[in-house]
Amino acid sequence: MTAPEILLCLCTCPDAVSAQKLAEALVGERLAACVNRVPGVLSTYRWQGEVNTDGEELLLIKTTVARFDALKARLLELHPYELPELIALPVDRGHAAYLDWVHGATEDC
Repeated sequence: MTAPEILLCLCTCPDAVSAQKLAEALVGERLAACVNRVPGVLSTYRWQGEVNTDGEELLLIKTTVARFDALKARLLELHPYELPELIALPVDRGHAAYLDWVHGATEDC
């Protein structure tokens, strides 16, 4: 079987509580197979004309191309930021069995 189209999505959250809420919702609703939370990220960005630096948690979200639109809609619904970061990167290579697992874990029941 050829590897399904897998995406690695990046999303930052302001704190552990919102990161956990998003991770549990996305995995629980089969929109993501796995979400890794990386605490201690410092983000420097321009917002409303000012440069800011804030501590955040980075989510590494594994999903499929087929589930991305639903994942995006749910993330935007739950995320506390006015303008959440959501960047999807295609996974061109990986352990085939793992990529198959991501596909299976995100299929509709």
